[in-house]
Amino acid sequence: MVTGGASGLGRATVDLLIERGARVAIIDLDEMRGEGAVEDLGKAAMFIAADCADDRQGSRAIGMIENAFGPLRGIVNCAGVAPAGRVIGKYKPHDLEKFEDAIRINLIGAFNMIRLAAAAMGANDPTATGERGVIINTASIAAYDGQVGQAAYAASKGGIASMTLPIARELGEKGIRVMCIAPGVFSTPMMAKMPDNVKSSLGQLAPFPQRMGEPREFAALVAHIIDNPYLNGEIIRLDGAMRMPAR
Repeated sequence: MVTGGASGLGRATVDLLIERGARVAIIDLDEMRGEGAVEDLGKAAMFIAADCADDRQGSRAIGMIENAFGPLRGIVNCAGVAPAGRVIGKYKPHDLEKFEDAIRINLIGAFNMIRLAAAAMGANDPTATGERGVIINTASIAAYDGQVGQAAYAASKGGIASMTLPIARELGEKGIRVMCIAPGVFSTPMMAKMPDNVKSSLGQLAPFPQRMGEPREFAALVAHIIDNPYLNGEIIRLDGAMRMPAR
């Protein structure tokens, strides 16, 4: 299951996992892109339109996946938004609803799908190595290097990073691993809307390679985490050694 799997990092992850023989459910609110992905990928993919922060919609999605594909063995949480806004704007304080939306979509949405997926995975038969499933969440380097105007985004991604270890410690008893990737600046549809000079300057913040990350590089790390059973309870920065400036 890949949330936010209809585009960007999520879609690249879906593509690579299916290339490697997995069956993948795309959870997204973008029905046009989600259905288009299934047309491209065939029977190994399915699309479910669902709000990840909604209990009923999340539960329904997992039930549909298990009915179609059998036991759920992995979830990659990529769904999210990247709002911007100063705490004290030019004319008024930060919009509280925008802050709440960022927390709801990015943090609560991820936690909701973690808890539902973990409950489903806990009922799986263990593999020969004792594993029942793997959970991979997406934070951001903004959790550590948040810039001016990123308070809401950094708070939501910081929460995802912070809950990695306690959840991994708890779910280890059930043979479920929990990992987190903190990507830097990646070439996604969200970034494509920015002017070329902005994209170029952001890419040059990375010591090497001096460019934005490619979604397939994120997907490759997801695949490695799935393959490597000793990776657990850790946050991996994927950023070309980038450290974001204050502005």
